[in-house]
Amino acid sequence: MSVRRLAEDQVQPAIFAFNDENSVWAEATIRKYPAGRQQSAVIPLLMRAQEQDGWVTRAAIEFVANKLDMPYIRVLEVATFYTQFQLKPVGTRAHIQVCGTTPCMLRGAEDLMKVCQHKIHHDPFALNAEGTLSWEEVECQGACVNAPMVIIFKDAYEDLTPQRLEEIIDAFEAGKGHEIKPGPQIDRIFSAPEGGPQTLNDEIKPVRTNLDPHPSAEEAAAAASIPPAEAARPKDTAPETDPKLKTPATAPAAAAANAKAAEKQPLSATAKSKPAPKTPGSAAEGAPPEPGAVSGDLKPKRARRKTTTEGES
Repeated sequence: MSVRRLAEDQVQPAIFAFNDENSVWAEATIRKYPAGRQQSAVIPLLMRAQEQDGWVTRAAIEFVANKLDMPYIRVLEVATFYTQFQLKPVGTRAHIQVCGTTPCMLRGAEDLMKVCQHKIHHDPFALNAEGTLSWEEVECQGACVNAPMVIIFKDAYEDLTPQRLEEIIDAFEAGKGHEIKPGPQIDRIFSAPEGGPQTLNDEIKPVRTNLDPHPSAEEAAAAASIPPAEAARPKDTAPETDPKLKTPATAPAAAAANAKAAEKQPLSATAKSKPAPKTPGSAAEGAPPEPGAVSGDLKPKRARRKTTTEGES
C-alpha cells in the first residue's frame, strides 16, 4: 500500500467547522452510538467533512478529534488508511477514480486512464487548469462484472468505452454531471445480460395452492377418470402373484385344481427339468439312485451280536 500523507501546508486551511446543517447531522450521528463508544463515529464525520470541503484537511482531522475526544494521531490513522478520504485538493466538479484491478484492466481500463490523461492531466491527483477536474487509479470498486468502470464521488459509471468516458467528463466539466445516469452505460439493468434476460423467459404456471379456488365437479370428475400410472409398479409373473389364481381360503376346489396344474408345470420356463441322480454321500431328497447302485432299503443289514451275562454260554 502506498504511503499517504497530508497536503502541503500552503494549501491547508487555517480552521474547519461544520456548517449549521452538518452540525445538526453530526450530533445526531454521535447519539446513535452507546455511551463511551462515540469514537465509532469517526468515519462518518470525516466523510461528511470531505463532502463539505471536497477533501479532508488537517483542520478537519483536528476538529473531528476534538469533537470525539480522540488523540489527533488516531483520527489521522483512519484518514490515511482509507483511500476514499482525499488528503489533497481534488476537482471541484469531478474527481474520477478509475478502477485498475485485473477484471477492469482486461476490459480496457488502460484506455480509460489515457482518456483522463488527455482530458484532465497527465499525472493522477493533479488538477486541470480550471481546478474543476482530477483523477486517480484505484483498486477494485466491486463492479467487476460491469468492467471497466469509474467512480465519481459516490456514483459508479460502468460498462464504459473511451468515447463514453469522454462524454461523461465533458458533462461534468460543463456542470451537467447530474444529467448523466449512473450505473451501466449500455442496454442492461445492473448486472443483467445486455439486451434483457436471455433465459427463463417462458411463462411458468404456478402449482395450485390452498388459496386457489377448488376445481369444479366436472373438472374433478375428468381428473378422476384418468387411470393410475403403472410405471412404478413392479412386474412379477410368478404364479403366487397372478390375480387369476385364487387362494384356498376363498375357493378350495379351484385352489386344488391350481395346485395340480402347478405340479405338472416344468420347473424351468424353457424345458422340463429332472432331478439329478443321487451320488454317493449326496443329501438330495427324491433323487433316483445311480444305475447299478444299491438303495438304502436293499442293502444287507449287519447282524447285531447279542451280549450275554457272565456264566452263560
